[in-house]
Amino acid sequence: MTEQDIIDLLRAFLWAGVVMGAPLMIAALVVGVVIGLFQALTSIQEMTLTFAPKLIVMLIVFWFTAAHMGRVLTSLFMNEVIPLIAAG
Repeated sequence: MTEQDIIDLLRAFLWAGVVMGAPLMIAALVVGVVIGLFQALTSIQEMTLTFAPKLIVMLIVFWFTAAHMGRVLTSLFMNEVIPLIAAG
């Protein structure tokens, strides 16, 4: 295993992390902006108001994207890790 193989494997793992985390981060961003606009329009300055809706939305998004995350991890291991292990 060369240094280039290790760098390529690390790049693949980091990219998989971005692909798997993007739906959760986008959902949290959208909910945060919507609740921030609601707070600005209604002059409600409660700091804990964003926590529960973000948590609920992120759990729902995670529930719907868990299969996609599993496919990403499976393809990562089948295409990147196992061939490196088999090559020795």
